[in-house]
Amino acid sequence: MEKRKSYIAPELKNSYLSPQYDLLGGNAGHPSHAVVFVDANNWYHNVKKFIDPSEVDILKVAKFLCEVKKYNLVGVRWYASTPSIADGERMYYKHMAFLQHLEKKGIKVITRKLQRISNKEIQKKRRDTIDNLDLCDHCRPLVESVFLDLADLKKKEKGIDVWVAIDMIKESVIDKNCDVCILISGDADFTPALSLIKSHGKEVLTAMVPFGYSSELIREFPFFILRKETLMKCLRGYREKPPS
Repeated sequence: MEKRKSYIAPELKNSYLSPQYDLLGGNAGHPSHAVVFVDANNWYHNVKKFIDPSEVDILKVAKFLCEVKKYNLVGVRWYASTPSIADGERMYYKHMAFLQHLEKKGIKVITRKLQRISNKEIQKKRRDTIDNLDLCDHCRPLVESVFLDLADLKKKEKGIDVWVAIDMIKESVIDKNCDVCILISGDADFTPALSLIKSHGKEVLTAMVPFGYSSELIREFPFFILRKETLMKCLRGYREKPPS
């Protein structure tokens, strides 16, 4: 494997380390090359429960994880769904500007469009739910009048998790561009892909905030819980105070 430059930032000190550090330890000898794969949708919905995700610098998070494990960070890949301009121009352009910001920082952005669930699909799901309820003749019409309202058209993300899984396997097992796959996601759907990568002698590490972190991922693979105090030191404008 060709020698690559490290992305590890010298300003990341051990004061960043969460309690998981002692469990994870470091690597002896030459550092392994790592690529960080970010499931942006999963990241956003879990992190927003206690901090604004847009304020967190994901590159700082990636560098921090590699500092902990003594890996050389050779790439960060951000996988996200993109809204339609029909969903609102302000939201659309704000999201596009954020993705451009990531690309300027050297992060590879992979996107897929959000797809709308059809009214027919929504109505069938809601009808099936109502049919499974034990409702009297008086209550049923009242529930249907509210529950079958299609005004709140739903959206769904399609293909992002599959894309992440394929790229992790491709980068590590097929193209051999990295020794380690670091997955920032708490979604257990990645278990088969991570198991395959491990079976080929590659390392894996998952990382997520305590909320929404699959117990299966924690049980099956090396993991790192990103606590709030860690993320606060990975904010976009954060500057660590010099020691007194």
